[in-house]
Amino acid sequence: MFKKIRVLVVDDSALVRSLLKDIIDRQSDMECIGVANDPLIAREMIRELDPDVITLDVEMPRMDGLDFLGKLMRLRPTPVVMISTLTKYGADVTLRALELGAVDFVAKPRMDPVNGFGILAAQIVDKVRVAASARIKRLVSMPVQHLPQGKNGDVGPVLSSRYCSRTLVFVGASTGGTEALKKILAKFPVGFPAVVITQHMPPGFTATFAARLNSMCQIAVQEAKNGERILPGRAYIAPGGSQLSVRRNGDSYVTVVEDSEPVNRHRPSVEVLFKSAARVVGRYAYGLMLTGMGDDGAKAMREMRDAGSYNFVQDEDSCVVFGMPRAAILQGAADEVLPLSDLADALMERVKIGP
Repeated sequence: MFKKIRVLVVDDSALVRSLLKDIIDRQSDMECIGVANDPLIAREMIRELDPDVITLDVEMPRMDGLDFLGKLMRLRPTPVVMISTLTKYGADVTLRALELGAVDFVAKPRMDPVNGFGILAAQIVDKVRVAASARIKRLVSMPVQHLPQGKNGDVGPVLSSRYCSRTLVFVGASTGGTEALKKILAKFPVGFPAVVITQHMPPGFTATFAARLNSMCQIAVQEAKNGERILPGRAYIAPGGSQLSVRRNGDSYVTVVEDSEPVNRHRPSVEVLFKSAARVVGRYAYGLMLTGMGDDGAKAMREMRDAGSYNFVQDEDSCVVFGMPRAAILQGAADEVLPLSDLADALMERVKIGP
């Protein structure tokens, strides 16, 4: 007999609680051990039932959902999957929840919940499974955000003479990647080569995510738009629901954003971005594979290395989920495997050396 994943559902909607319970109980490897309609009730049920994973609604009555999550991660760290609304407020709160330690989130559809949750059922159970095996760290204190000094604002960034003008940095990430990206990008100086990023994220969240990163970094961070010239001192994040790649346009690189089919079940897909890096940028590309579930991008990262790129992969101990980095290592795509705390500095030193 294998041990089932024991899930506690916390949501103020009776319909959503019922749907989530049904979705979970239909899986052979998990069971819903309880439902709660607000955080205060959930707090007592957590003490009594000791769940493996909690699904938590973003907008909750009686106690602010973020306060509840922060207290949970300080006192009794437990894997949490957020159920988020597709609104600007919902996106802001969800990203804040990831900062506080939530493993991942599912976007609650605006449509009829019965139809919407039918579509999202596979996604929900996949994320619960990943959360059950994720590395959860105790929250020591609430993260503090500081606006960086020296951002170029609306002025086009100038590439530092320390870097080759043809250099691009390519980053792939999934579960746990929002916080990993923040730690990486915050270290890059003004004038650093352009960074092109695919983070698995649904529509409606990437613009807010880019804006939050932009407020924390010296380089400018934005959601990618089709046909933009890629400039140094900037980071471009694949829009949720679209594929992002790069192409040459004379002496410049340009973004390609298109509504093509999912690859490896993902749109955006790291595979799509990294394949374009291998094809277009070659030895002037630097690859970075961060925490995430699955194997999206692993084969294309090997193609990057075969084309002459230099690749970094996050190590197992610092990953929330080691799936994508492990797959890249097994493909022989990694030149260096390093903890998250060392990746940005190692990448910056390597970029200075050049191809």
